[in-house]
Amino acid sequence: MLLGTYSPRLDEKGRLILPAKYRDDLADGLVLTRGQERCIYVFSQKEFKRVHEQMREAPISSRQARDYLRVFLSGASDEVPDKQGRVTIPQNLRKYAGLDRDLAVIGVGTRAEIWDAQAWEDYLTEKESAFSETDDEAIPGIL
Repeated sequence: MLLGTYSPRLDEKGRLILPAKYRDDLADGLVLTRGQERCIYVFSQKEFKRVHEQMREAPISSRQARDYLRVFLSGASDEVPDKQGRVTIPQNLRKYAGLDRDLAVIGVGTRAEIWDAQAWEDYLTEKESAFSETDDEAIPGIL
């Protein structure tokens, strides 16, 4: 399970050193793709395959499903971390997420997300008050 928040930096070649706690889960390869809220989703190969199988269940007649799949899959990139745990983030994804040098990498259970550090702080500040008001109708099983 991918958990926690980390603050790595993007190097001059567009590489990110994966958090050490994520490396075993992602060592065999990962998929980077556009995430919602202008972040980058990071899936293990296995999890990406599971998510894709779920998406394939959406009816092709649904315009919203077609639009989502186009944006989600057209930005996807298979990557394999090097021996130092570095992974290259393609330029198109860096541009999409507005990544510069300082990053926030957060674990969201079955995936990680890569954010521009300031964008993550702004998002977190905005959403923290709603977090305290969330009840089990919105997310079953909490408290």
